[in-house]
Amino acid sequence: MNIYPIPDKSREGTNCTNEEYLKLYEASVRSPDEFWGDQARKRLDWFKDFTKTSELDYHKADIKWFLGGEINVSYNCIDRHIKAGKGDHAAIIWENDAGTFSRSYTFNEVLAEVCKIANVLKTQGVKKGDRVVIYMGMIPQLAFTMLACARIGAIHSVIFGGFSQDAIRTRVLDSQARVVVTVDEGMRAGKPVSLKHTVDKGIEDVDIIDRVFVFKHTGAAINMRSGRDVFIDELLETAASTCEAERMQSEDPLFILYTSGSTGKPKGVLHTQAGYLLYASMTHRYVFDIREEDVYFCAADIGWITGHSYIIYGPLANGTTTVMFESTPLYPDASRYWKMIEKYKVNVFYTAPTAIRSLVKAGDEHVKKHDRSSLRVLGTVGEPINKDAWVWYYRTVGEEKCAIVDTWWQTETGGIMIAPLPAANGTKPGSATRPFFGIQPVIVDEAGNEITDPDVSGKLCIKHSWPGQMRTVYGDHERFMKTYFADFPGKYFTGDGAHYDKDGYFWIEGRVDDVLNVSGHRFGTAELESALISSGLAAEVAIVGFPHDIKGEAIYAYVILKDNVESDETTRKNMKLHIKESIGGVAVPDVVQFVPGLPKTRSGKIMRRVLRKIAAGEREQFGDITTLAEPEIVQKIVAGSIKA
Repeated sequence: MNIYPIPDKSREGTNCTNEEYLKLYEASVRSPDEFWGDQARKRLDWFKDFTKTSELDYHKADIKWFLGGEINVSYNCIDRHIKAGKGDHAAIIWENDAGTFSRSYTFNEVLAEVCKIANVLKTQGVKKGDRVVIYMGMIPQLAFTMLACARIGAIHSVIFGGFSQDAIRTRVLDSQARVVVTVDEGMRAGKPVSLKHTVDKGIEDVDIIDRVFVFKHTGAAINMRSGRDVFIDELLETAASTCEAERMQSEDPLFILYTSGSTGKPKGVLHTQAGYLLYASMTHRYVFDIREEDVYFCAADIGWITGHSYIIYGPLANGTTTVMFESTPLYPDASRYWKMIEKYKVNVFYTAPTAIRSLVKAGDEHVKKHDRSSLRVLGTVGEPINKDAWVWYYRTVGEEKCAIVDTWWQTETGGIMIAPLPAANGTKPGSATRPFFGIQPVIVDEAGNEITDPDVSGKLCIKHSWPGQMRTVYGDHERFMKTYFADFPGKYFTGDGAHYDKDGYFWIEGRVDDVLNVSGHRFGTAELESALISSGLAAEVAIVGFPHDIKGEAIYAYVILKDNVESDETTRKNMKLHIKESIGGVAVPDVVQFVPGLPKTRSGKIMRRVLRKIAAGEREQFGDITTLAEPEIVQKIVAGSIKA
């Protein structure tokens, strides 16, 4: 495949040429402690210097960085920039759902808002180490609340605003949070979203919650429980706008963010202070080649790790103006992104392949009627991007003048692991290209042997730790060890398949475990199957993914109904509604097929490769199915299969 050259626009004033990348990468893998120690002292402000750069034992999944250091993430994202003379520089630009109102917050204004929220939390009894669940839409107060928690040492756990009451309940109970921060309503594509009502349902009969703080956004009438619920806006009116930043140990927890795994229970990914912030800020600066006056727009949701690392912590740690908005890429119409890029003169834009494919479908005219000449870098995140969408992004949006950075990383990694640097290497559509500093990816076979030949697929592992790596699964370190370190001792197993080509460029092939990636959202098949079983309508369920033009991967559910349940459209609708209520709308299966049985081996294991082929429309070539207990069941499923 031809390599797309580095655009001239990317070369001018770059932070990192190819020669500089090779030099820094070599230093980072030759002497990791020296490299990361130098970077940490150079890029972060410390209350107390660390005495030891790292202490690592991959066999016990024991990971520590910058031991003995004292730091505060909120201080590094706000105060130090003000001290450097950037107090009046725009920190956050926010635009509302309809695109009819925007507000720019300077670093001085962000500090005042953050300190007021921090003081309210403290006076209401929130202490260092307390868990605070945040369930809000994409409004500035979400960012301020995260930074306020970081300021006082509380551990925040943000829940995506599209998730259901059951998701809130499981996360509150797992984290043992005493406090929830929410909003009366959110807005999404012109429709109000009843966030406070969902919180009420989620914590019904949960007796560990002491306080629910509610921001007013739409002004809608909501239920307020006496003694528990309080409008935080009223408390903020009298709150002081200064609050000293807590001195935090480098390895103190910063946040918990839940992500799906191959079991039914979501994992509480725990990230700590200094290592996470260093890695988020470094990857943000180098991967997007951030310049001093850049306006940067990541069109993700803060409910996901992309929003944490590349809307809030990475950009603000770098003193960069970060844009956040409340809506979707198609509202009010498919011009939304491009209109905002023109309006705010955005230099760097970062979004998901799912959004790009939706915009391709909407037509080029929405792009071309807006001035995009300010753009220099275009990024993608969440899943591998297909070649057609990549080329459209490059030619139609970037007019062949912008670098495309296709980034691979995970909630667990804290930041980008493999990606091009805009002025350091050419790109190939669909390839994440080369590893970031300090990252040592290897492809292994089933036995754990490293594959050294190009174009041979295997499992993607990482050989050495990096500062942004998650430290544990909250409350379940055994699960952390078993999930990421047990399969290939001494290596972090990503769960993804991959290969590299003759140029050393990495190609990510997707999950090798039972995790689906739907529009950049990860769902464990076991989690979805358990939710459908809990509807009371299904005796057994098998979930698989299948290719989808917009989502990348869609959900196909094979359902064996209970004996007394009708196999009709009403049952199908009720099952989809149950998934929506128990997990969220993004988890609703595209297809629910009622089946008489499932293809199982004689040991009882479901042969999912057969189900995946049927879901994808490949209904003839199934390979050897003689090991199935009932081979004839396959044709019965094929006969009743539903075209998505």
